[in-house]
Amino acid sequence: MDNNKTVLITGAGRGIGAATATLFAQKGYSVCINYRSDEEAASALAERIQAQGGRCITVQADVSDEKEVVRLFSTIDRELGALSVLVNNAGILKLQTRLEAMSAERINTILTTNVTSYFLCAREAVKRMSTRHGGRGGSIVNVSSGAARSGSPNEYIDYAASKGAIDTLTKGLSLEVASEGIRVNCVRPGLIYTQMHSDGGEPGRVDRLKSILPLGRGGQPEEVAEAIYWLASEKSSYSTGNFLDLAGGL
Repeated sequence: MDNNKTVLITGAGRGIGAATATLFAQKGYSVCINYRSDEEAASALAERIQAQGGRCITVQADVSDEKEVVRLFSTIDRELGALSVLVNNAGILKLQTRLEAMSAERINTILTTNVTSYFLCAREAVKRMSTRHGGRGGSIVNVSSGAARSGSPNEYIDYAASKGAIDTLTKGLSLEVASEGIRVNCVRPGLIYTQMHSDGGEPGRVDRLKSILPLGRGGQPEEVAEAIYWLASEKSSYSTGNFLDLAGGL
């Protein structure tokens, strides 16, 4: 059990984030469930965690907004104490379309939500974790996507590009803070059964495509959560700047 450790999971109200929050709580972490708009889902998750004896708080914050990120981290400082792990998970995608139909507004919304948020949260985490700033070290796990490698043509190459940026952030930041007690790693989920596919306009996307996967099935959020936890924990103490693909062999 990792008692007296604290984790922040952004976008934790549903899907991979919710599964990750549940697992960290079971492992003894104090959990901050960050959400942007779905208070009902975040509160229900918190109630489930607390009913099982876990310690958690929910904090509404749009992590693409610098002021709200600062407020989020200040709340954690005040209510949970020193941050041990950041899981950068918040992200969105828009309806499937080709590039020629994408507006600047759509592209900028995707990049701000999926990229700027990771930079801002990582910045605040490093300020607290880095031995250079008097911290005791820590771990950052970024949630990218198999789309960073496939490019998601004809569907959402803007989303794919945003995840490519997260891969580069992972590599660069891992080297920047390696000597300061912070490890930075990344998971790249493939076709996972989450509500995000509905956001893209195709709720049944995983079932449509699962036949092309070597493992022959879509993945579950809990499977991704296990990988995130391993990368965050001391079990992976010699890993930084690495990527764990969870895509059924695709």
